[in-house]
Amino acid sequence: MTPRYAAPDRTKLTLPELAELKRLGRKIVMVTAYDAPGGRLADEAGVDVVLVGDSAAMTVLGHESTVPATMDEMVVLTRAVTRGATRPLVVADMPFGSFQVSDEQALANAVRFVKEAHADAVKLEGAGPMLPRVRAIVGAGIPVVGHIGLTPQSATSLGGFKAQGRTAAKAVQLYADALALEAAGCFALVLEAVPAPVAERISRALAIPTIGIGAGAGCDGQVLVWHDLLGLYDGHAPRFVKRYADVAGEIRRGLETYAAEVRSGAFPDERHTYAMPPEELEAFEAVLSDEAVAAREERER
Repeated sequence: MTPRYAAPDRTKLTLPELAELKRLGRKIVMVTAYDAPGGRLADEAGVDVVLVGDSAAMTVLGHESTVPATMDEMVVLTRAVTRGATRPLVVADMPFGSFQVSDEQALANAVRFVKEAHADAVKLEGAGPMLPRVRAIVGAGIPVVGHIGLTPQSATSLGGFKAQGRTAAKAVQLYADALALEAAGCFALVLEAVPAPVAERISRALAIPTIGIGAGAGCDGQVLVWHDLLGLYDGHAPRFVKRYADVAGEIRRGLETYAAEVRSGAFPDERHTYAMPPEELEAFEAVLSDEAVAAREERER
């Protein structure tokens, strides 16, 4: 049985401490979460970083992609997670359309995450044209996580949800993008659906930690989506997902048992109800009886 992780204290993990984990060769644990119980459970399990991912559009809000997630929705979800997570860094995922238009738009929305939702940092997808966005946000004192490889918000232009960097030329571009994002001020970088040797080479080249999702064990840490790793999401699971629990099965069994007991009358029983003193019940019944007599006499007039 895997021993339960015991966090040494409840103080917030800092960016220098996260960088130190990479220097020491200690793997960084990141998960997504979307509500206060999720944040609390991730905290209790000793997770280092909680990402409030725009994957919520699919896993929580019922959309078929991450694109429909809005700033208002992400702010609400992030604010909920920060109420539950005390020690982990909480990173808010900037949804599609919240940073692409201009540096000013990107900074204004990043400020919302910090000011309204109490996020510790934000994450945005892409490099190239997005580098000025990173510099603008970091320049305002808000930490930024970069994200390259398969970037779900732009999956259509990438040819779908496919691994990226599988040719030498594309791998070189990913390598250059990673270095550029580090130079722009990112404190960590998510590498998604990138060939393991490429991700490992990028991880060695960067001073900042890399967090892999479908990018092999050579990254400095790993992230999985809450609903994927716990078996809550019924949609297609990418090949890099490993399910560590069947929470959906447990929920389904619990609900089926509940429904059966309600229909049979087995629930609720005496243990699940509240009593009252006999004399108070007698007085209550007397009042109702008097009112019933009065109502009957009124009808008969």
